[in-house]
Amino acid sequence: MIDKLEEIEARFSELEKQISDPDIMKDMKHYKEVAQEHSHLLEVVTEIKNYKRIKSEIEDAKVLIENEQDAEMKEMAHEELKGLEEEFEKSEADLKTLLIPKDPMDLKNIIMEIRAGTGGDEAALFAADLFRMYSRLAETRGWKVEIMSSNEINLGGFKEIAFSISGKSVYGDLKYESGVHRVQRVPATESGGRVHTSAVTVAVLPEAEDTDIEIKQEDLKIDVYRSSGPGGQSVNTTDSAVRITHLPTGVVVTCQDEKSQIKNKAKALRVLRARLFEAEEARKAKERADARKSQVGSGDRSERIRTYNFPQNRLTDHRINLTLYRLDAIMTGEMDEVIEALKLSDREAYLKANQ
Repeated sequence: MIDKLEEIEARFSELEKQISDPDIMKDMKHYKEVAQEHSHLLEVVTEIKNYKRIKSEIEDAKVLIENEQDAEMKEMAHEELKGLEEEFEKSEADLKTLLIPKDPMDLKNIIMEIRAGTGGDEAALFAADLFRMYSRLAETRGWKVEIMSSNEINLGGFKEIAFSISGKSVYGDLKYESGVHRVQRVPATESGGRVHTSAVTVAVLPEAEDTDIEIKQEDLKIDVYRSSGPGGQSVNTTDSAVRITHLPTGVVVTCQDEKSQIKNKAKALRVLRARLFEAEEARKAKERADARKSQVGSGDRSERIRTYNFPQNRLTDHRINLTLYRLDAIMTGEMDEVIEALKLSDREAYLKANQ
């Protein structure tokens, strides 16, 4: 590990020189890449210095114990050594965690798609509950939420809803949400008080930038039609809704939430680009047989990842055997404990696989 640490320190010194060179501002894309790498390595280099300091103090304590004649001083040195060795163990563990390769996608914004599955209206209502949960989490994190498209039912639920979340490290925090979310509760429409089980599918797509993936105009079939709202009533008297079909893959995206056809087309293209980007990244990951991608879950939206049991106020994440009896708080956006547990499990699995 020492060789690796020296490599990192040398690379950090190189980045320090680059970032202080006025000419770097001429290429903003390169500057952004250098600044991001510098920011990440700063945390690692700070811990390396701490690691080396503790190691040096341990060596000094051992020399003192070996040469000290006074029994009391020797005992104090032993106590100090014990504390330093505990510090060293923690610093070494922290360094190993920091040395885990960062997923470059973690910094990206996302487009999240929530679709009602089995359970009819109850599933659609839970889809709306999940949208509120993620929106409230976004609010506490200072993230921005923008609805891209939605298909609402009369009861206030969603057959499906797609929305973007932008901010700091959004994908890194929410990438584990892809999959099937199962809910167990007594529906508001149930008069007999029986618990029903419904399911909702969530897909988390890293939002692609123009440079991430190229979409050729000739590969697109764009249709416009009249928007319709819950129950099928007309919400617009012009053909403002947009349906885009990507001919090479058959991926279809629709957007009708805006009154402007131009805005609907722009939003639909963002969703399309994110879907195509995710499909390409999944293909690359499969080719590499990327073990890390499958530690906490494959991200497959057909995988059942979580159960929300309302009568017991219980949330269970089946991938990491996490059970929390505070579902009421989690549904208001207090998801930190769940997110951190998933991240920790992923890190531990990586370290175990690369010992």
